[in-house]
Formats: sequence, C-alpha cells, structure tokens
Amino acid sequence: MRMQTLSRMFLTLALFVLPATAHAQFVVYTDLASFLAGTAAYSTDTFDDLAPFDTPNGPLNRNAGIFRYTADVNTSSFYIVGSGGDTWLSANVATDIITFSGFDLSARGLGGFFFSTDDTGAPSSNTDVFVTIVNETGMYTQTLVSPNAGSFFGVLSNSSISSMTVQVVTPTSGFGFPTVNNFTVAVVPEPSTFALFGVGSAVLVLLARRRRNA
Repeated sequence: MRMQTLSRMFLTLALFVLPATAHAQFVVYTDLASFLAGTAAYSTDTFDDLAPFDTPNGPLNRNAGIFRYTADVNTSSFYIVGSGGDTWLSANVATDIITFSGFDLSARGLGGFFFSTDDTGAPSSNTDVFVTIVNETGMYTQTLVSPNAGSFFGVLSNSSISSMTVQVVTPTSGFGFPTVNNFTVAVVPEPSTFALFGVGSAVLVLLARRRRNA
C-alpha cells in the first residue's frame, strides 16, 4: 500500500514538471510554463533595449531583473536582430560561440529561446543548435534539432550554474548564426524539492517502460 501511495506522489510530481527530463544534476525542460513552475523565482532579459542591427562588442554586462550576468562572443561582435520592438541577441560570425557567465551563486536555472538566424537576421529552422551548461559538479550538452524562434529550452540545476554556451551546427548549405531571445535566470526550490522533481521524472519514465513491456 505504501509503495502505491509513493508511486502516485512521484507520478504527480512528474506530471507537474512535464515536459522535463532528469539528467543527474540537471532537469531539462522544453516547455516554458513547466520550467517556470519548477522555479522559486525568475527574471527575464528580453534584449529589447538593444538597437536592431547594432554590433556591440562583448563582453556585455546584462541584467535579468535582479540577476546580473555577462554575455560574450569568442571572436567577433554581437549582432542585434529582430523587429517590431522584439530584438534578439545574435553573433556577427556564424561560427561564433555565445557565452553567458558571471552569474550570482543563487542562479540555478537558465532558459530561453535558442535558435539560428540567416544573413538577413530572419529565423532559420534548418540549423541545429548546441547548448552547454556547466555547474559546480559537471556539465550537460543538448543538441536542439532545427529549433525555431518559438522553441524553448531550459535547465534547472542542483548547484550554482557557472556558464552556458550557445553555438550552431554548420548547415550543409548556407549559414546559421546563434541567436537567443528572452534569456531567463532563475533560482530553484530547496535541494530536497529539486530532488523530488528529478525522482518524479525518473518514475514516469520507468512506468512508461513497464507499460510498453506489458
């Protein structure tokens, strides 16, 4: 009876954070609402204060609400794209890597819309994007397959996040430039609660496997 009760509790937790996947010290989200529901507090940098088609040099000292951080590119400058009052942070060279770092120790969640844009600054969904997150105990890399401007990706970590990098996979033809919009920095609930989120996701995966094998 007790095991059945625990299974229901963990299943409820798993459903609460869906769509999410547990990867050791990280919980990965592909849905903005679920990501925000797993945080204790968050703030978003929309980049809308940046002028379209400007090419500021890095590093840029930025703020997502109360959270301070730094954005940089490794070889060139940024390139600001977007229109209609909605601007995005991109790189001026397709092979550049955008790095977010310098977070406060309380920052244990990062998310946003990570995609590629073409030479004109328009979204391009034919290019994969690599995102790598490093925390105090390890790192996690995710390949976002053909993301578009509305594709969300986020992680919650069980320890302080030190950096996130974003780069594109060189397409077979043309160019794709790494681009970020609505970059969100978050703090998470107490570690025990975070652990239950991960256990809940793992239980859901186990139940799904058992169902397939039945």
